[in-house]
Amino acid sequence: MFTPLPTPAEMTAWDRAAVEQFGLRADMLMENAGGEALAALKEAYGDLAGASVLLIAGGGNNGGDAFVLARRLLDEGADPLVLHTHPKSAYKAESRLHMDIARRAGVALHHLPAHRFEAELGRLSPPDILVDGLLGTGLAGELKPETLTLVRAMNRLAEHAFVLALDIPSGLDGLSGQPRPEAVRADVTVAFHAVKLGCMQPQAAPFVGELQARAIGLPKAAMNGNPARHRLLTDALFDLLAPPTAELHKGRAGHVLVLGGCEGLTGAAQLSALGALRAGAGLVTVGCPRGVLAEVKAGHPDFMAIGLGTGSTWTPDCIEGLLPSLGRYDSVVIGPGLGRDKGAAEFLDLFPAAFAAAFDKGWASPCIYDADALFHLAKDPSLLKKLPPDAILTPHPGEMARMIGMGMGELQANRMSAAERFSAEHPQVLVLKGAGTLITQGAQTCVSPISAPNLAVGGSGDVLSGVLAALLCRGIPPLQAACLGVYWHGLCGVHLAQAFPGRGNLPSEIAHTLPVILKERATC
Repeated sequence: MFTPLPTPAEMTAWDRAAVEQFGLRADMLMENAGGEALAALKEAYGDLAGASVLLIAGGGNNGGDAFVLARRLLDEGADPLVLHTHPKSAYKAESRLHMDIARRAGVALHHLPAHRFEAELGRLSPPDILVDGLLGTGLAGELKPETLTLVRAMNRLAEHAFVLALDIPSGLDGLSGQPRPEAVRADVTVAFHAVKLGCMQPQAAPFVGELQARAIGLPKAAMNGNPARHRLLTDALFDLLAPPTAELHKGRAGHVLVLGGCEGLTGAAQLSALGALRAGAGLVTVGCPRGVLAEVKAGHPDFMAIGLGTGSTWTPDCIEGLLPSLGRYDSVVIGPGLGRDKGAAEFLDLFPAAFAAAFDKGWASPCIYDADALFHLAKDPSLLKKLPPDAILTPHPGEMARMIGMGMGELQANRMSAAERFSAEHPQVLVLKGAGTLITQGAQTCVSPISAPNLAVGGSGDVLSGVLAALLCRGIPPLQAACLGVYWHGLCGVHLAQAFPGRGNLPSEIAHTLPVILKERATC
């Protein structure tokens, strides 16, 4: 269901364990990395015979990988030239070994000191292929002035060349995905053994290009002994969905309750209900203020509705009408269209105790807090302490910024830090929506690989809340349900881009695409 998404430090620990604990030779791992880089380049570029290739080799292991690749390129009939930034004596033993092997094999290698970077590269004719073996994950802090000059010179060459980055584009922070302050812009990045965390951040996309993860022979035991904290969502999450049985009926398929909708805001609850139905829930009921009951139900025979209280907005007396039936439901969404007035806040304050009494079933508390519920949680942080410990919270960046008291710019600059800061203080499952959605709980952080602009439409998050509720109905644990729901919902956005390449799809069409994704998987 997941693949590890290591930080640079975790990747270094894996490499060290492979060598020190399992006896693998560092020069052999470097040989494997160079071989996989060649395979990735051939797959992306095609026939390499006759291609001119300029390789920039830095002073670390990334430079050693470049030496191996240069030798392999020569064997493919390409014309490689390696410019190495350090003298031979400055390289570690395994990199120096592969530099010597490349030279003996006939590869042209030239030392390019820092003070000659700009002048030398400016005189070169643009190669067919440019290989970035400068820094890899070895970046620490901001680029030094001379290295920044080289990165800029490489990007000028890259305007007329195909660019392959080894492990991670030089200048890109392997933890945050931010350029520091600039980075090589690659067409393809070949990630050795695993994609690094920073490369999966949305802001890294213009630099990494196409990402290819290639195993280089590290033992799984070396990784298990130093597990990565972050994990990448994969298609295997769909294995959580058991196929429907012949005797399945609506009662066994789960009953979702959506608490939301008020005067002028009934569409959000309707979209959440639609998302739950399209994700496979057998029954869906919308609980709303009695004054908007007819509006919620109008034109929607697919779900049921119950009127609460006496007016058209949420008030504390709405809880009284809910208590007799609350235990009948298998999961609850609270918040879509709830409203932001005092009455809604008072209802939300009373709801956790009623929910806890109704759902005292000895298993996970199947509840999703979304939309206006999150507004009230941000306004009164004491409400967070009343929530079930494994409730799912689904803020968009604006809601998240309010919840933790950050500015939007600050939050968006480091979404990962913001999400993990919240999870360090609160036990609930957090779904921080946006490009590369983050799902965190406790020490576990999962990252969606999907950035789908077609999901950027009002109501998209309401559909997601319904999907999550339908998955909780199946008994899927909250963290796993959140991961699957985010991934499934994201694939809908990717699919819709085929029919709506300039966006323009409706949020209801996201819901209607949910079963289409399952059909596509079944026919693959």
